[in-house]
Amino acid sequence: MTTTELLATEQTTDPREPTDRLFRDLRTTPDGLTDREAQRRLEAYGPNELTRRRGSGWVGELVRQLTHPLALLLWLAAVLAVVGGTVVLGAAIVVVILLNAGLAFAQERQAERAVEALAAYLPVLATVVRDGVTKSVEARTLVRGDVVVVAEGNRISADVRLFAGAVEIDNSTLTGESVPVIRSADLTDVSGNVLDAGDLAFSGTNCTAGEARAVVFATGMHTELGRIAAMSQRVTREDSPLERQVKRVAWLIAAVAVGAGLLFLLLGVTVTGLSVPDALNFAIGLLVANVPEGLLPTITLALAVGVRVLARAGAVVKRLSAVETLGSTTVICTDKTGTLTQNRMHVTDVWTPSGPVALQPATTGAVRRLAEALALCSNASHDQTGADSGDPTEVALLRAAAELGVDLDVGSRAKGRIAHFAFDPSVRLMSTVDRAGDAMTAHVKGAPEEVLARSTQFATTSGTELLTDAARAEFGRTFAEFESRGLRVIGVADRAVDPAAVPAVRVEAERDLVFLGVVAMLDPPRPEVAAAVRRCQAAGIRLIVVTGDNGLTAAEIARQVGIGREGTTVVTGAELDRMTEAELDRLLAEGNELIFARSSPEAKLRIADALRAEGNVVAMTGDGVNDAPALRRADIGVAMGASGTDVAREAATMVLTDDDFASIVTAVESGRQVYDNVRKFIVYIFAHATPEVVPFLIYALSGGRIPLPLTVLQILAIDLGTETLPALALGREPAEPGLMDRPPRRRGDGVINATMLARAWGLLGGLSALLVMGAFFWTLLAGGWRLGDPTGTGDPFHHLWLQATTMSFLGIVACQIGTAFAARTQYASLRTIGVTSNHLLLWGILFELVFAAVIVGVPLLASIFGMAVPPASYLLPLLAFPFIVWGADELWRLIRRRRRSAHGLGMSSS
Repeated sequence: MTTTELLATEQTTDPREPTDRLFRDLRTTPDGLTDREAQRRLEAYGPNELTRRRGSGWVGELVRQLTHPLALLLWLAAVLAVVGGTVVLGAAIVVVILLNAGLAFAQERQAERAVEALAAYLPVLATVVRDGVTKSVEARTLVRGDVVVVAEGNRISADVRLFAGAVEIDNSTLTGESVPVIRSADLTDVSGNVLDAGDLAFSGTNCTAGEARAVVFATGMHTELGRIAAMSQRVTREDSPLERQVKRVAWLIAAVAVGAGLLFLLLGVTVTGLSVPDALNFAIGLLVANVPEGLLPTITLALAVGVRVLARAGAVVKRLSAVETLGSTTVICTDKTGTLTQNRMHVTDVWTPSGPVALQPATTGAVRRLAEALALCSNASHDQTGADSGDPTEVALLRAAAELGVDLDVGSRAKGRIAHFAFDPSVRLMSTVDRAGDAMTAHVKGAPEEVLARSTQFATTSGTELLTDAARAEFGRTFAEFESRGLRVIGVADRAVDPAAVPAVRVEAERDLVFLGVVAMLDPPRPEVAAAVRRCQAAGIRLIVVTGDNGLTAAEIARQVGIGREGTTVVTGAELDRMTEAELDRLLAEGNELIFARSSPEAKLRIADALRAEGNVVAMTGDGVNDAPALRRADIGVAMGASGTDVAREAATMVLTDDDFASIVTAVESGRQVYDNVRKFIVYIFAHATPEVVPFLIYALSGGRIPLPLTVLQILAIDLGTETLPALALGREPAEPGLMDRPPRRRGDGVINATMLARAWGLLGGLSALLVMGAFFWTLLAGGWRLGDPTGTGDPFHHLWLQATTMSFLGIVACQIGTAFAARTQYASLRTIGVTSNHLLLWGILFELVFAAVIVGVPLLASIFGMAVPPASYLLPLLAFPFIVWGADELWRLIRRRRRSAHGLGMSSS
């Protein structure tokens, strides 16, 4: 068979076509391929591996940091400085750019290893039949047409079609099903979704019971696992709301700075008579003064602090900006199994024909018979130490038997077992024949309707009664009631067997049964989830359950944890597939809590896209392979760390190390706190733009007759020296009261708005500028300077000018202290949160004062930054600056509180 023929066959083969045609199309037989043929196909198809599409790598990421709008603006200032002959200033600005870019690159850099994690689901070895011999080979060498042996404990190595035998498959990593499913060569129904096909098994899933032979029809990237890997790679990460807003503000600042620089450069040369070098120096100063150099590293470090706080709370955030995004979350799309639930089956109800039975040691013979049947008709093991093994459903049944007073060890059960008929998916029953002394009994469990159909009697407290049609109908209604609650129901029966005629086939063992009752079970919700749900609802966060599991089960779990208590709409995967985009949009626009059941990976993506198109910020939880694309698409992908797959953990933005849904709510609260604190230190940083810009405007508008009140290097010392630590300390402010009682902000809401700018640039900045310029002019005039007097090097007033610029520098530092205390709250009085409650801020202010003293007092540094120590009497008025700035803002906040109180408005937003 040529390579071209192989590749053509790959496109046309239908894995659900009749077995003989499938063997023909794959050019193979039930005895498998020869080694030589397998080698040829390996060369044609390539290895059974998942491949990864490479991104731009670390170089592209670093370039992105160096070309951020604020960085571009600083590059322009550096070039102008060099052109203007101020090489030292140009070098200093370049150092600032590199520091900013290096910090952001180091914090944001993360490896995109989702596909490598997917590859971990392919086992190292697989059992294959080649040349008629069963052998183990590397899983990567499997090819289409290979015949493999699937047995209990195996992980499936490729997509296969069963042609002999039956197995139980744990499909949870691929479909989200919490209960293993049966796959059998006899289940050949070709209708429905390919993942539901009864005779197909898929790469990356696990065999939990049984043995079968299967033929490989897809390998590597052509498997369902590979399709998800490709989908995951195609889904790209978008900027977070904070990233978009910071970029928007950066471009705005850049436009204002460049526009103002060009305008005043032109005015300086043509109107005020400045020389070109002086005008250029002014333009550079205006650019640098307008650029908040400390903004990006401060935001980055504040987010990094948030990441560390969340990590201690059990939530590992892989991307810094995600901390802020969490705070704006409006919808949480949560998985069910392992997220809302414990991923552990638990018996909730035991029912006999005589009525419900409590899970306590049996007091009647009928209940004890049921408990013995559960203990004997099982292949799992359970003991009081919790060392359970086997199918989760059987383990849950054994626990129930123990609570009913029957707890058999594996050795005793095996010693008494005479015959065993494994679970058959065609009849949905399992049975055993067991000896107890001289008596022999057949025990049967399975689908309740199948057990009932093979029963002729039912047990009562006083013995047995004939099973009439009326009784069958009544029992059937009981089964339906359990199932309507989303419970999995197992029927139980037994029959006395003649020791001289032990059944040789299952039909003999499973006839003329005595119906004992049913056991209903559920994967229970996590105990902490209900409280977390209430917190979400109080915070205005909408909850939507998106699961691959059964709709009734999901609805019951949702009801128990408080999601949609008034009756939640359940939409199945098939119903969702039939919905148009407009219909889905209308459903989601209603704003109700919903359940999407039997959801495929494409469906999860579609739901996330539709919600985001409405302007929602979406957090999507998941733990399986099937969740990876949706986790990447959502604004916040949340994976389970303990029970989740490596695939989900790598694709997600946040990983819950304790699998605790409540940690998501804690993370949302932390995100809101970080967002509020980011706004606080943005107010703090922006407030100093005004006193940094005003000196250059005065210089330019005076035509140079008033010397520069502040130099560019002094501005850099403020923005990167005295300003940074207090700003970071503001990022550690505790959450304000009522943080989780307010609705989430809209996706389009800016982190910076007109009110913030008015407060920062106008009130705090404007008042600071007045104070600073007052100190500057007071120093000059008190020293004898008059308008137009030269202050250059060698001039009589040069030292006085150095003292005056030092007063400007120290005045800004003093105003920074007042601004820091004012920025700690958006509305509340500082008294309500305590002046000294933020110890980091106090340390930051102490550093600020020491840094300023060193810059001014150390001769070498003073000469570099153009400083000279003013007389001590000049410094005393600076002590009042913090109180003036803080007091004015305190009065402004008091007025705002009273206005909002008069209008009946809350204090939850600004």
